[in-house]
Amino acid sequence: MSPSLWQIIIVIAIFAILFMGPKKIPSLGKSIGQAIRGFKKGLNEDEIDVTESSERLEEGSSQSQQKQSSKEKDKV
Repeated sequence: MSPSLWQIIIVIAIFAILFMGPKKIPSLGKSIGQAIRGFKKGLNEDEIDVTESSERLEEGSSQSQQKQSSKEKDKV
């Protein structure tokens, strides 16, 4: 009979408490939480950058189309 996932997690948690000590566990949790928050913030910033650059591209293409149409009017 093999141990279930929960039994393995409990054994790992007990070893972590024994080897790291109860004082280091909260600081470890805090650093993991900060890492996750930083990762999520980085993902959100990338989405914002992509949106801003696509808006700039759309504005640039509309301005270039206006310049081309004004040049064509000058020729006629």
